[in-house]
Amino acid sequence: MKILGIETSCDETAASVVEDGRHLLSNVIASQASLHAQYGGVVPEVASRQHLEAMVPVVEAALREAECSFGDLDAIAVTHGPGLAGALLIGVNVAKALAFSYSLPLLGINHLEAHVYANWLEEDDPPELPALCLIVSGGHSDIVLMEGNGRFRRLGGTRDDAAGEAFDKVARILGLGFPGGPAIEKEAKNATSTQLRLPRAWLRGTNDFSFSGLKTAMLRLARGENGVTPPIAEMAAAFQESVADVLVEKTIAAVRKHRVATVMLAGGVAANSRLRELLRERSPVTVRIPRPALCTDNGAMVAAAAFYKAEDGTANGLALDIEPGLGIGRS
Repeated sequence: MKILGIETSCDETAASVVEDGRHLLSNVIASQASLHAQYGGVVPEVASRQHLEAMVPVVEAALREAECSFGDLDAIAVTHGPGLAGALLIGVNVAKALAFSYSLPLLGINHLEAHVYANWLEEDDPPELPALCLIVSGGHSDIVLMEGNGRFRRLGGTRDDAAGEAFDKVARILGLGFPGGPAIEKEAKNATSTQLRLPRAWLRGTNDFSFSGLKTAMLRLARGENGVTPPIAEMAAAFQESVADVLVEKTIAAVRKHRVATVMLAGGVAANSRLRELLRERSPVTVRIPRPALCTDNGAMVAAAAFYKAEDGTANGLALDIEPGLGIGRS
């Protein structure tokens, strides 16, 4: 089964053809990162206009790379939430037009669930379920129990900033640019000392996170309010360690409580090498993490998630609408 997956939830215009939910035939992404860097973050109206310009060329490139035509496809899948409303509209309406034109089933996919299904791509065997999923990105930080395909239960999440959002804001404080995650990770590698330690908000007894206090601590540290301003590399390393430590420890606690077979990392922040390293070091069960290029937004994860909906005979039809506030575990 070949499915074309379309992703436009934020600032990447992406399309991919995936066969049988795991075999990547193409993966084309038009990033807007350099465009939004001048603003220090994603501007929704600018993102929507860029999606309009890039959508058709990206879909055409994905089909060429996969060496197939619309006639070879079995379905069209598209992210319909959560995300930026204007950006989602572009992808959903293009997907509707294609599905109608070529008489193909249309599948609306939850963006957060799609990130989890990136763990199915390029693997010989699917992950063993049930699994504990840590989904961390610019807009979300969630701990989710995956009991079966399409069956998700959110156990907890951030009470304020998402991890990726905290990375972006701290990178701005340190003058490292946008996007913040890669910038902080790169700078942290230049640290010559690991003595600096920043606070952790443990929120004991919950599966929740909070990064607002850590962000404030970083601001005060960068301003020299404690009488000294450490080197930028040391501050970047300490911040990265604090975020990764909390994410991993809370996840492992949930793994032990729910006795799952697998722990899966997903979302843009999953590309962070320190987070990946700590999770592999501390997990008592099998760890699945997509390669970095499949952690950030892409069409392949959308097509992978859609395969399991298509297997069940589930299709949305042309009445599909966007849901900018869609949560994990709902479709």
